[in-house]
Amino acid sequence: MQDKLKLPIGTEDFQKLRTDGFYYVDKSLFIYDLMQCRGAVNLFTRPRRFGKTLNMDMLRCFFETGSDPALFDGLQITEHTDLCRDYMGKYPVISISLKGAAGSSLAQAEQMLRTIIAEEVRRHAFLTESDKLNDTEKKQLESYMQDEMPSVSVDNSIRFLSSMLYKHYDQQVIILIDEYDVPLDKAYQYGYYDEMVTLIRNLLGQALKTNHSLFFGVLTGCLRISKESIFTGLNNLKVFSIADMQFSQYFGFTESEVRQMLEYYGKSDHCEETRVWYDGYQFGMTEVYNPWDVLNHCFELITNPYAQPRAYWINTSGNDIVRSLITKAKATTKGEIERLIAGESVRKKLNLELTYRELEDSVENIWSVLYTTGYLTKTGLPDGDWFDLVIPNEGIRKIFKDQIYEWFRDYAGQDSSRLDKFCLAFQNGDAAEAESLFTEYLKRVISIRDNNAPIAKKENFYHGILLGLFSHMESWYVRSNVESGDGYSDILIEIPEEEIGIVIEVKFGEDADMETGCRNALAQIEQLHYEDTLLDDGMTTVLKYGVSCYKKKCRIQKA
Repeated sequence: MQDKLKLPIGTEDFQKLRTDGFYYVDKSLFIYDLMQCRGAVNLFTRPRRFGKTLNMDMLRCFFETGSDPALFDGLQITEHTDLCRDYMGKYPVISISLKGAAGSSLAQAEQMLRTIIAEEVRRHAFLTESDKLNDTEKKQLESYMQDEMPSVSVDNSIRFLSSMLYKHYDQQVIILIDEYDVPLDKAYQYGYYDEMVTLIRNLLGQALKTNHSLFFGVLTGCLRISKESIFTGLNNLKVFSIADMQFSQYFGFTESEVRQMLEYYGKSDHCEETRVWYDGYQFGMTEVYNPWDVLNHCFELITNPYAQPRAYWINTSGNDIVRSLITKAKATTKGEIERLIAGESVRKKLNLELTYRELEDSVENIWSVLYTTGYLTKTGLPDGDWFDLVIPNEGIRKIFKDQIYEWFRDYAGQDSSRLDKFCLAFQNGDAAEAESLFTEYLKRVISIRDNNAPIAKKENFYHGILLGLFSHMESWYVRSNVESGDGYSDILIEIPEEEIGIVIEVKFGEDADMETGCRNALAQIEQLHYEDTLLDDGMTTVLKYGVSCYKKKCRIQKA
């Protein structure tokens, strides 16, 4: 792969991407469509890691006075020669990202915001030499270049900079504000939410409302925060969400774009696994892949041809909103989560304009957040506010499964006496007691029953639940999928003080035939001599169990 372009993992600088030998999925027609149907202020809401920041920097590079037109050589936007002639490199641009305007306190967040604004003002330091600005205006600009600018000045900073650019160029200004809602998210987490709402409302209001220096503005974020009056009086705001038809192909990768990329790197034989793991989003009516996952998987395949798909996106956030849904779930919601994991859809009335205060007020609000942040997607056309929701792909399904396992471990750990009884039932050879207690646990857990999964993966769910329960016993040595005898046993347990070993084989009881499953599990233990490792390790007593499960029922038999 020596002569191939580099994959742009984490590269959000458009100029660097276009000049330093990176592969670029051409999204330049976003510029054309924006100019055809833009409002005075345009808000694009998309999940994280779907290309918002790179697109914003592309806009800056296209419109900004003095930018290099060669950056767009060969891209589709250059086919629109009239638009390029009229707009490329013709406008002053203010471009900031509020992603870094966060902290554990209001003071820390305000300081980060001042630094972000100061950096952008310093990017336009040439204005202090402009013969079109007077000395008072130049002095005020210099004050905005200081990281320690007074907090009272922050509100008017972007508006003032735009007026100075307008005065210098005699041309209206384009304002780009990326990740506008990140400061609100962090403020909500750390308890200074009201103060941050006021700060962001004043900043955006000054910059975007009745600003005669403004040509147009673009904002991006994960959520539309309207009820907070962040955009009070901003009657010229156009919102383009993941439910809208317009611009649906410009955030994330389309199937043809993914196939072209895999073909370019000689990995076309991995198209199907890439689709299963990372496709499935429906923005408007466009099928979209998660670009972060696709880029990382393609990179892994280049460096390791045997690389298996992984949920890369899971590591870019805490995934707390999934945990909130699981924690708050009552019987109906648990059933809905089970249906989602099984590949089915659930019908929900969504509110796409929530405040952060409302995000976790109810399970119903959490469904809306799961949709807007990319953990769920829609299928088909919504019926007003009613959406048919599905888990988009295997990568996101893994996030749900992992959070269910974590929640169950925490839940089970709250009753240590019951856990002791469950584990000791295996140690004491009491299969009936173990079966009774395990059935009670299964009734409470959200079952992972993927209808399209092979039997082995269905068995893995019950296997994982058992491992989580056995981890309670600190003096036990518990191993999973260990080579033993002539095969690999599901679970091996050593209890050194008692010199007791336990072998457990788990089966999925197809059609509820769990008795047969237990017999097959015990026969496999005997035939493949799974007890050999335990005997070699000095265990003098070995207990063998066949566990067969179907939905929320189980059978446990002892040899």
